[in-house]
Amino acid sequence: MSNRIRIFDTTLRDGEQSPGASMNVDEKLRVAHQLSRLRVDIIEAGFPMASDGDFEAVRTIAQQVEGPMVAGLARTSERDIERCFEAVRHAKRPAIHTFIATSDIHMKYKLKMSRDQVLAEAGRAVTQARSYVEHVEFSAEDATRSDWDFLREVFQVALDAGANTLNVPDTVGYTTPGEYGKLIEFLLANLRGMDKAVISVHCHNDLGLAVANSLMAVRAGARQVECTVNGIGERAGNAALEEIVMAIKTRPEVFGVETTIDTTQIYHSSRLLSQVTGMLVQPNKAIVGANAFAHEAGIHQDGVLKQRLTYEIMTPESIGLDQNKLVLGKHSGRHAFRDRLKSLGYELGEDALNEAFRKFKALADKKKEIFDEDLEALVAEQVQQTTPYRYKLNGCNVASGTDMLPTATVQMEIDGEPVKGTSNGDGPVDAALNAIKRITGTQARMLQYTVSSISGGTDAQGEVIVRLELEGKTALGQGAHTDIVVASAKSYVNALNKLEYRRQNWVNLEGEGQPPPREVGP
Repeated sequence: MSNRIRIFDTTLRDGEQSPGASMNVDEKLRVAHQLSRLRVDIIEAGFPMASDGDFEAVRTIAQQVEGPMVAGLARTSERDIERCFEAVRHAKRPAIHTFIATSDIHMKYKLKMSRDQVLAEAGRAVTQARSYVEHVEFSAEDATRSDWDFLREVFQVALDAGANTLNVPDTVGYTTPGEYGKLIEFLLANLRGMDKAVISVHCHNDLGLAVANSLMAVRAGARQVECTVNGIGERAGNAALEEIVMAIKTRPEVFGVETTIDTTQIYHSSRLLSQVTGMLVQPNKAIVGANAFAHEAGIHQDGVLKQRLTYEIMTPESIGLDQNKLVLGKHSGRHAFRDRLKSLGYELGEDALNEAFRKFKALADKKKEIFDEDLEALVAEQVQQTTPYRYKLNGCNVASGTDMLPTATVQMEIDGEPVKGTSNGDGPVDAALNAIKRITGTQARMLQYTVSSISGGTDAQGEVIVRLELEGKTALGQGAHTDIVVASAKSYVNALNKLEYRRQNWVNLEGEGQPPPREVGP
């Protein structure tokens, strides 16, 4: 058995299904290029049948991203598989990932299909997909709540039809490591022709066991792990790529396998995804959290100063976390600025670079020290402005104090037309956001408002995350600025633009005998 584990990254598909994490085509492309630098084996770029926007994103990634195999998700309907092939066909190594539910509860209540019908659908879908591409993955949705003998039967049909990968999803995060390991061993022992395919695992984190389950499956013989950066995904999320990869790298004597991941790109991948989705990583998150390599207890600090191995089982540098984060100042030149951005994984066109450099100089005049996180926030904002938007914030001025009613005046553009509005509020932030509401006429409801400091010091940029809801759709917005009121206004406008994008591009397409695409998946 091979000792190499394929990393199947589904950040852009299952990860994007996390509430508020919807990305547009340009944002998905940025993340896909970073996943290529991270050296994942397979990028699941999206669900082409879900919407025109998803189709375009998958097709663009297939055309422009080199290195990893590019896959699209499809249900077993002929229409889904055809649409998926049209999206991935231009990739150097295209793949189709098709799935159908196999648990009795899903077959009875969701699919309304018999076991024989599911078997027939699985075989027909894999056969169709193999007529288009060489690599086909078949997933048995809700595998861990399926009857084992029937699951084996379904997988055998898919294998005989030409599937290269058989995925065993823990769709609802129900299983435990011991159970999952035994299931993988059962399948490997009872499927004919497994020399032509590999077992893959896809775990959700509802019980907090996604990574543990995935690693147990690896020990049991699985040779592909499906995961997401930062563990984002539906409900409680998916197995976290960075945790799986670093566990394998840190404990080779336990797992006896390896990946091709460039671990020095892990931190940059995490930060980029947070910038694009506005979903911040909690400080105590394993591997990429702000506290992952922090030592506050005196006895820990003493030990680390004497020998890092006393309390660090991996180095910050191993995940790409530069210990000397102070990189640039107001006297730094354009060449140094470009080089530093490139080392962080950003390559801007000439016009975008010039504008970003101008904003960097303006920020350097306000801050004594410029940190990597400052640059990432600045470039994220610059890239956001290159993508289509309806609303643009041009200015925000607030008058506030202990003995006056806070008042804000906001200048914006809506569809390219300049507009201006003034409003009051309980505080300066409330006044600014009320002015934006008045100008745009939005009825969106705020579900979340979070403020954090990007770096240390009283001159630090504040990063604001807002989550808005409108007509059942949610979107997260992000903004950064040394003035927290301006950062709040930026994040609010960013969220409004994402809601508008979702409104224009979210077109559910009904499948034959199956529910809308966004409500299903391994």
